[in-house]
Amino acid sequence: MSETVEAGALSVWFWPGILLLAVAAIYSVIRVAAIDGKRWVGMATAGLFGVWVVVFWEILVRALDVPRVLLPAPSLILNSMAEHAPKLWGDFLQTVGKAVLIGWTLGCGLGFAVAVAIDRMPFLQRGLLPVASLTSAIPLVGVAPIAVMWFGFEWPSKAAVVVLMTFFPMLVSTLAGLKAAGKLERELMYSYAASYPRTLLALRLPAALPFIFGALKVNATLALIGAIVAEFFGSPTSGLGFRISTEASRMNMPLVWGAIVVAAVTGSVAYAVLVALERRAAFWHPSVREG
Repeated sequence: MSETVEAGALSVWFWPGILLLAVAAIYSVIRVAAIDGKRWVGMATAGLFGVWVVVFWEILVRALDVPRVLLPAPSLILNSMAEHAPKLWGDFLQTVGKAVLIGWTLGCGLGFAVAVAIDRMPFLQRGLLPVASLTSAIPLVGVAPIAVMWFGFEWPSKAAVVVLMTFFPMLVSTLAGLKAAGKLERELMYSYAASYPRTLLALRLPAALPFIFGALKVNATLALIGAIVAEFFGSPTSGLGFRISTEASRMNMPLVWGAIVVAAVTGSVAYAVLVALERRAAFWHPSVREG
């Protein structure tokens, strides 16, 4: 009888308590976001919001007795990550340290080089740009198996997919950035008889930096997604995509979510690093100063 009363009391007070906790969470996030003049406010606000999400996730999953196959609690995910830390570290090195890093570097580098070539020789725009646009229209699920057949099951096939995904965004962004320099500034360089390389280095590339960094940040996410999805179609016995696919078939969802957490944290850290580099490289640009 007492157990029934206790369960009834819990069911009566649970949702009002959750509501009060939600009000406290919203109030705390608003107060932190309202702090002025501090660069760390944005990061602190996002971090506090993330902590509250995890808290509500843990409470609701435990209280509602959600099956771990559907949604494991954060504590179970952290325990699984700690238990399989060496395995996840090997997956991280395979996916991020090899496929993502190499593919992202090659794809962005090729996109930048082709953009400069098109800008220098406009007749290439009629031939190369339509062909390059085709790369953005190729479905990932279609090209990943082909890359595996061409380059094998190791990381080069995933890097090839990443190159294909990151090439076109960098190409388009760099072309737009090279056209961002003002007409008066370009005429001034022309009046000084500045060569194309000199104009490119002194005027046009600095003006294009926000566009280039925008493409780098977008491509960092695309590269991670592309490499993980490509590993679903064939990979060695390691990799974040391989881990997600394998453990999902075993219904080991805490480890699946652990691999997802590793990928999400990696993407967030990469984005933050690129933002910091952008602030140092293009500190003079209004878009960076206002941010």
